[in-house]
Amino acid sequence: MFPNCPAIIFDLDGLVLDTETTYIFAWRQAAQAMGYALSESFCQSFSGLHGQAVEAKLLAALGADFDLQTFKQQAGECWRDYVNVHGIPVKPGVLEILDYLDQQAIPFALATNSRAINARECLALAGLGHAFPLQVTRDDVTAGKPAPDIFLQAAKLLQTPIGRCWVLEDSLTGIVAAHHAGAFSVLVPSVIPAEAQALELCGKLLPDLHAVLAMIRINDTF
Repeated sequence: MFPNCPAIIFDLDGLVLDTETTYIFAWRQAAQAMGYALSESFCQSFSGLHGQAVEAKLLAALGADFDLQTFKQQAGECWRDYVNVHGIPVKPGVLEILDYLDQQAIPFALATNSRAINARECLALAGLGHAFPLQVTRDDVTAGKPAPDIFLQAAKLLQTPIGRCWVLEDSLTGIVAAHHAGAFSVLVPSVIPAEAQALELCGKLLPDLHAVLAMIRINDTF
């Protein structure tokens, strides 16, 4: 049984936009330029984490003397060069879900661990600059995911109890945050296989956003 969906909360990276492949490319290129090697699987472990948590993982893996400032500058330059050529893909099913929510007047919001300036830039590069009038970013809360703050603030903006919101997430970090917030969480994993803890905590596992839309349509009729 699924709760009805009076409001939907979307994650951004890996769920709405395929930004994670662009970040992984930039992180690995920047590390290589500095004489380090980051594996793709290690970079995938950053999925859903906010910036400080990513930095902590880098320092733990590469040593306390790793030059984070240089790394961030070079990664930013690599990322911008990459997306200016390749763009940022929108995940399949996003536009169809947004159209349906608009048609049915179902409220929705974006809730991301990204900083506001980064989230807005990514949405603009993907052609979704005006797709999410309600946005909560890492700048708006004291603690990022896996703390529940971002989702609780999104529910407040939506004027909907968090227990009646569906949270759409692709990562363990986001699912843990949704679980702590008390939301009904839907896991659409961006990395296969999904982590065991995410599978245990999520309310529903679905393969893609087309399947999410089908579930919204079914539950919206009850």
